[in-house]
Amino acid sequence: MDLDDSLSELSQLAETAGAEVVGNGTQRLEAPQPATFIGRGKADEFASLCRRQDVDTVIFDDELSPAQSRNLEAVFECKVLDRTALILDIFAQRARTREGKLQVELAQLQHLLPRLTRFWGHLSRQKGGIGMRGDGETQLETDRRRVQDRIARIARELDEVRQHRSTQRAGRLRRPWPLASIVGYTNAGKSTLLNRLTGAGVVTEDLLFSTLDPTTRRLRLPTNQNVYLSDTVGFIRKLPHSLVEAFKATLEEVVQADLLIHVVDLSHPQTQEQLQAVNSVLEEIEADGKPTLMVFNKIDRLENREAARPVLERYPNAVAISAQTGEGLPEFFAELGAVLRPLREFVELRVPHSEAAVIARLHSVAQVVERDYEGEAACFKARMSPHYLREFQRYIRNQPAPPRS
Repeated sequence: MDLDDSLSELSQLAETAGAEVVGNGTQRLEAPQPATFIGRGKADEFASLCRRQDVDTVIFDDELSPAQSRNLEAVFECKVLDRTALILDIFAQRARTREGKLQVELAQLQHLLPRLTRFWGHLSRQKGGIGMRGDGETQLETDRRRVQDRIARIARELDEVRQHRSTQRAGRLRRPWPLASIVGYTNAGKSTLLNRLTGAGVVTEDLLFSTLDPTTRRLRLPTNQNVYLSDTVGFIRKLPHSLVEAFKATLEEVVQADLLIHVVDLSHPQTQEQLQAVNSVLEEIEADGKPTLMVFNKIDRLENREAARPVLERYPNAVAISAQTGEGLPEFFAELGAVLRPLREFVELRVPHSEAAVIARLHSVAQVVERDYEGEAACFKARMSPHYLREFQRYIRNQPAPPRS
């Protein structure tokens, strides 16, 4: 992504957060300055411009260290945010569920903790040392403890959320329907697609990060195949690692999915860069390598449809659609049905009664169609994802054709 596109995206983020963007600036450097990120002279120049335009917030399109943030606020004499803080602010505005709010608060506190010193800088000039402990240091340590305690408390609550989500997921796994997670760059049209396919009623806006909290709905294809569709938070270039960590409970839907539906905005000038940014996050959460259906959305916005051909040719079996108008959905259904067919293996297992843990595990990860506890061992017929076959290999007797029901 080139500089202009990067600044344009930052401007969109700022507007999504409710800011009015009055200008931007750049500086070419071999490496960021340790003290002020940009050069001190350029910082003074920008600060003078901001004072003339009565600017109250300056946003940097990168992550600033705590020291850089503190030094820049002294130069600009106004609030200084980095890209991470801006994204966190948007997430805080848009989180609706208890889970989403907890995840955002956790990421905010993790971002804040190393930056607490700047909030007590006015007290740090007091004399310290043995017998002369300053109030600023005492208050800083108190605040740090409070933040650390709150982080620990939120982490425990999110563990409970993960356990609850695992219970829900186990319920779905006992049914014959696989889970497909809709992933993509923010504002690619994921929620619009979910609404078009299932009537989910998810709020859609032409803004970045309009969806934070996951929504799962069932889709029945024209071929009578069923699949769970899960909408997820949009990814973005330079997505902060702390945010990925905080949203692991939500992103587990992606990690545990049988199939990914990767939605790409075909009308965006940086289609390939956005696609690569999503793939980078998928690698970070170890969800890459899954069966993936590439869906190039917003074809209705293209003036020249032929311009899409080179992109589509790079991805076999990809489909071009408009989630807004419904164009291309028959082709989407056909490809989705083809990808879904091999996602569940029908197997027959024989498990000794003494291995109760194996039987419990089977019921938690597979759809058990038939069971027979008579005889020396328990016999089961079940549908399961192919990646569980190795785990149960020693108990599998054969892989018969599935029943017609």
